[in-house]
Amino acid sequence: MHDRPSAASDKAASDKAASDMVKTSVLVVGGGPVGLSLAMDLASRGISITIVETRAAGEPPSVKCNHVSSRSMEIFRRLGLAQKLRDAGLPADYPNDCSYRTTATGIELSRILIPCRRDRYTATGGPDTGWPTAEPPHRINQIYMEPVLFAHAAAINGLQILNRTAFEDFSEVDEGIVATLRNLDTGAAFQIHADFIVGCDGARSLVRKAIDANLQGTPIIQRVQSTYIRAPALLGLMDRPAWMTLSLNPRRCGTVVAIDGREKWLIHNHLNREDETFESVDRDASIRAILGVGPDFEYEILSKEDWVGRRLVADRFRNGRAFICGDAAHLWMPYAGYGMNAGIADATNLAWLLAAYLQGWADIAILDAYEAERLPITEQVSRFAMEMAGKVLSQRRTVPDAIEQPGPEGDAVRKQVGQAAYDLNVQQYCCAGLNFGYFYDRSPIIAYDGAEHPGFTMADFTPSSTPGCRLPFAKLPDGRPVYDALGPGYTLLRYDPGVVVAPLTDAMRANGVPFEIVDVPGDQAPPPGGHKLILARTDQHVAWRGNAIPDDPAPLVGKLIGRSLTPSPD
Repeated sequence: MHDRPSAASDKAASDKAASDMVKTSVLVVGGGPVGLSLAMDLASRGISITIVETRAAGEPPSVKCNHVSSRSMEIFRRLGLAQKLRDAGLPADYPNDCSYRTTATGIELSRILIPCRRDRYTATGGPDTGWPTAEPPHRINQIYMEPVLFAHAAAINGLQILNRTAFEDFSEVDEGIVATLRNLDTGAAFQIHADFIVGCDGARSLVRKAIDANLQGTPIIQRVQSTYIRAPALLGLMDRPAWMTLSLNPRRCGTVVAIDGREKWLIHNHLNREDETFESVDRDASIRAILGVGPDFEYEILSKEDWVGRRLVADRFRNGRAFICGDAAHLWMPYAGYGMNAGIADATNLAWLLAAYLQGWADIAILDAYEAERLPITEQVSRFAMEMAGKVLSQRRTVPDAIEQPGPEGDAVRKQVGQAAYDLNVQQYCCAGLNFGYFYDRSPIIAYDGAEHPGFTMADFTPSSTPGCRLPFAKLPDGRPVYDALGPGYTLLRYDPGVVVAPLTDAMRANGVPFEIVDVPGDQAPPPGGHKLILARTDQHVAWRGNAIPDDPAPLVGKLIGRSLTPSPD
């Protein structure tokens, strides 16, 4: 019989277990585009990161996302990834257009012109050229995008990726969290200690459930059968290929996305009637109707998925030291391609806030800004997407029977339907408003000045320096875009070199805030809104503006870093 260990030995064993526990600053659950983006952004700021991902290294993702927005490409530019992504995906000269046709191989009704990636930086024609950015959008499927992100992330010091590892649960402890993970190859469970945990683990997020966040909204908007196929003969049947071909006919409407520009295609069969179910719709017959091919046309199914389009947003994005991003926080129909891209916007917003606290120059209260900024705009964008879904559904369900009729009557119908399709959809495939127009209007760390934020739509926006808006695009005298000059914390853009800024500089540096000053000659870029000083955050949003530094900048600095600072004595 052995004596029971003493309390002292219990504590020693506990201390040893704690010392043996894997430790990291931020644990990211989910290694898809959102999780990888968050991890790379944090790691670029010197924060230690561990990603856990159930898939094996190199295991391809599902064929889902097909579009990287301009704002996302700006983020990847800052992370040193933009050109790597540009070099991947469709062949360099493959048209990135959206074509509306009676079938994928039928009569073209209209076409939204979008430059191929070879011409992306130089093209001037088309509705998404001439945008106020150095990084236009990029059409690339997730199966080509994700390996680029993974390889880049895996090469970063301080960023660890645990593949074939499942997240099971976590508990919050003093100054951090302890998560339980499981190695899927050995079955062994282990724990990891982190300062924070972020769930980027998709629609069925376990982190979301663990923080008692609930999805709210519209549970069913439309049912879709998606089929990934290999069809080498299809390209030759298309007289003018496109990145996305949308079939409009009375029999079956659907979308065909070019994956490799040669033989692989993703087909979305949009169930048109309320009474249709996945079981009642013939997948093969639908595919042939969308493609416009007969029973002798050969294709191979590579994978398939039936899914329901929804509009759901979590009622909270955070609980204590746990956060959720991307599909874990919001789900909607992928109109305007803003599902994954909204998640990447979440990630870059959260990354700099976490880094600010972990680096010691901001109070933990700065983290309140994440939910305060991202949840309202996510709710708004999700409604944009739902409204677009309703209009597109209506269009698909009312395709005239005469659309394929030969002769003048059919020509007139096709012209009308084609123009209506163009007018409705150009705003989602070339969505400048969603890229550049959104703003944060209720943030605890933005110094508002009473000015009204300009409204925006999916397609249109008004550049503005109103606090909370995206810093208006400009080029510096050396030709660089102004965003390239933004530092890792706050950057003061001075449009009049005679304005004294030393008090703010001193206050920022006294608090350890990363702070840069960039002089922008007025003849190069007129002051946005007429203000001589614009203070921008690292995520490109305006935090404050004015014509002179406040007499006592301490309250301003305190607001910017989530900390109440006592005004300096006179």
